Amino acid sequence: MELLDPHSSLILDEYRTRLPMYNELQDKIESMLRDELAKNELEVTAVETRVKTEKSLVGKLKLKGQKYASLSDITDILGARIITYYTDDVDRIAAMTERMFDIDWDDSVDKRRLHQLDSFGYNSLHYVCRLPESALAAPEMQKFRGIRFELQLRTTLQHAWAAINHDTGYKTGIEIPREYLRQMNRLAGMLELADDEFSRIRTEINDYRRRVQQLVQNGKLDDVMLDGETFKSYFDIRPLDALNKRIAAINQAEIQEVPLMGYMPVFVAFGCKTLGDVDRLIKKYSIDAYRLARHQLGNTGIDIISSAVGLQNICIVCIVHQGGGKIGLRRLFNALNGENSNNEMLAEITYQQAAELINAKER
Repeated sequence: MELLDPHSSLILDEYRTRLPMYNELQDKIESMLRDELAKNELEVTAVETRVKTEKSLVGKLKLKGQKYASLSDITDILGARIITYYTDDVDRIAAMTERMFDIDWDDSVDKRRLHQLDSFGYNSLHYVCRLPESALAAPEMQKFRGIRFELQLRTTLQHAWAAINHDTGYKTGIEIPREYLRQMNRLAGMLELADDEFSRIRTEINDYRRRVQQLVQNGKLDDVMLDGETFKSYFDIRPLDALNKRIAAINQAEIQEVPLMGYMPVFVAFGCKTLGDVDRLIKKYSIDAYRLARHQLGNTGIDIISSAVGLQNICIVCIVHQGGGKIGLRRLFNALNGENSNNEMLAEITYQQAAELINAKER
């Protein structure tokens, strides 16, 4: 290792002395960031922290050691990075960060604002931070007073570009011919476009969900096409509660909640195109579904039932009414339970129960 000048050597000695403190602060910063992200329900790709290695610091001091009066002037001894899925999450986490820490605005930089219109590259937000007074109240925290650290916020695609750019350019120390730089810039532009498009699509999907929820809440079910998202929204208003409670009352049973999404393909097979079609089918067969449940449970001691019992019985009586018979019921149980040998016997028993019920009703 090359000898440093006396001034840089003093900074290096200070680093060696304070390294345990920086390592301790690293753990605290990472814990604070993870806790706050969870509190704000912000999902991210990664939270990373690191303390600069001695080798890296020596390299920095060789290049510009005279720039720093002391170790405290080097803001990236401790660095943290939050990598997000979407570009708009960077701003949400930036707002969170500004609430958590004291920001040194003079040394912080938003590279997104500096980005030139005629070039491409990774954009990221760099904060230089300190712990606020509120975090330094405890005696064991006093040693961290005034210590600055860097926090970088970027998306996954921005992070990928930065890593690739570092590996192919800066890291090699070789000047890249313009031909390859142009190709790199074109690829970077594609990544930026993809970043923007992912955020735009997420925004539009969230808008779609809100529109669907509003239409469902207002009862405009014929205006809502049937798909996985709308099917879930429909059952979020709990249209089967009355039927399930009536079925539970047969044996004073407890209702155990289970997911209902597995029934969506069944309703598609019934020919449902909108939530209005689903709603009408449920209303049409709810009475027979209850009568079938009474027949099934009346002579049993079953005291726990699934919240899917009403919906399953609606599907059963619909299949029998439409002439699907035992084959249709076996397909239903295969769809709900997976294909297995028990479904044949279950279809046989269920068909006998449902057909007897329907025939008695029609006589």
